Amino acid sequence: MTGEDHEGPLSAAAVVELSKRYTLFDWAVQSKISPIPVARAKGVYFFDPDGKRYLDFNSQLMSVNAGHGDARIAEAIAKQAAELAYVSSAAMTSEVRALLGRKLAELFPGDIEKSFFTLGGAEANENAVRIARAVTGRQKILARYRSYHGATSGAITLTGDPRRWANEPGISGVVHVLDFYHGTTRPMDSASDALAALEETIVLEGASTIAAFILEPVTGTNGILIPPDGYLEGVRELCDRYGILLIADEVMSGFGRTGAWFALDHWGVVPDIITCAKGLTSSYVPLGAVGMRPHVASYFDDHVFAGGLTYNSHPVGLAAALATIRVYEEDGLIEHAAKMGEVMARHHEELAGRHPSVGGHRSIGLFGCLELVRNRATGEPMAAFNGSSPEMAELMAFVLDNGLFVNLHWNQVMTNPPLPITEAELAEGFEVLDRALEITDRAVTG
Repeated sequence: MTGEDHEGPLSAAAVVELSKRYTLFDWAVQSKISPIPVARAKGVYFFDPDGKRYLDFNSQLMSVNAGHGDARIAEAIAKQAAELAYVSSAAMTSEVRALLGRKLAELFPGDIEKSFFTLGGAEANENAVRIARAVTGRQKILARYRSYHGATSGAITLTGDPRRWANEPGISGVVHVLDFYHGTTRPMDSASDALAALEETIVLEGASTIAAFILEPVTGTNGILIPPDGYLEGVRELCDRYGILLIADEVMSGFGRTGAWFALDHWGVVPDIITCAKGLTSSYVPLGAVGMRPHVASYFDDHVFAGGLTYNSHPVGLAAALATIRVYEEDGLIEHAAKMGEVMARHHEELAGRHPSVGGHRSIGLFGCLELVRNRATGEPMAAFNGSSPEMAELMAFVLDNGLFVNLHWNQVMTNPPLPITEAELAEGFEVLDRALEITDRAVTG
């Protein structure tokens, strides 16, 4: 069955076969990819064309924060498309642009007021770097090794993890620094140790050459790394002392994922530039944003902003963002994520108590991760850095067979469900994980 000359909906097998024949999948060896065909989605679940239901424990790419199939967002998209689908972002403006700009100024930390709208998170980070370099007149950008900032040319260079390697050399002027986390054998530096290492890098690179330091306030796919107390405050102080702009990449951690509007809100730190996407529209349509404090934005009062793309400030994306934010507010989803985050943390603790392969776990709000090991004493991971293992592959097959979708990253199991998830739905997902971890427990030594 190929689906050619086929009338009516395609079968699950046909969707997969045609997709593999005619399209390229990202971050994958094409001959090995086995995509899940998805026909529809609602709430915290999605369904394949044959009706199989999956509990979405990763919000797709940690991005469908408001849940699937919300009619309020869909209706706002349809209404905007019917009234005004597109206008030039440079020569014209629209009501939704004005309203979303004002709304984000209310939500962003501190005095961040002006936004530049992009098509997604990678573009937002690219433009944040462009802005920082223009405003400071410097070229170097500091970024952390355990980070992901996007797959476009500049954003992948900023990225610290191995996804960068195949895309090098990338753009010039990016310097990577060590994190406060070093793996399961030595998981966490104190804030003072991490800040001392950062300051040493600044001094050795030359503070006067560094435009900005970009970081994820809570690291996403590299392990849901939550900074030790004092770290972000210390980064802010170092940037101020050396005249370096602080860029906060809140693409994944923003819009309720951590139980606050933005992860930085937990520490009361205000960056010079903030980037966001994903939860901004709950990924119903593409949109990203770069927010700037007045001392950054004012540079462009009498200097040209040398950037822009066809789909910047796209009205349909802007309308989707306004509707999504209204859903967060009307349904109290930011507060709900904080409450359910406490429930999820208890599930993490219980799994760690029952399963010797759970060597560590971290969560903040509904942003969570289980770290699987072969030996708790040595910290040997269940899969090597930048690798997989038969046990992790078997675990993934098990959870999918049992209707649970999670994201695996090396030896880590991500737990990042949509924000409206209930206690019962969390229990449903963790019950499957409880059984799945028996697979990795069998590989534990010592």
